[in-house]
Amino acid sequence: MKASEVLQQWIIAFNAADVKALSSLYHEDAINHQVANEPVVGRAAIEKMFAAEFSTTKMICIPENIFEDGEWAIMEWKDPNGLRGCGFFRVQKDQIVLQRGYWDKLSFLHLHHLPPG
Repeated sequence: MKASEVLQQWIIAFNAADVKALSSLYHEDAINHQVANEPVVGRAAIEKMFAAEFSTTKMICIPENIFEDGEWAIMEWKDPNGLRGCGFFRVQKDQIVLQRGYWDKLSFLHLHHLPPG
């Protein structure tokens, strides 16, 4: 699969809050680094992170632009509340090996009525 095809599967699983499907897209040793947080290393830890996040709040990813460059898929996104960000997904052998995301953590916490920190 092309990197953008894996990203399309990621968007579907994310918007369904399907933690199992979402985490299955990651390599066993993948890194998910949302730059507002510490990196999460390994599929099991990534699955645990998504389970915790989806149990706290409803998140929706609306892709605005998707770009592809070899094994990289890049997405500009927004959510229904107006939060915006971008994500970089490195895909090798149909699995995400590295994800890096940029978004405003304080705005996210405020929009979802979560405490800072």
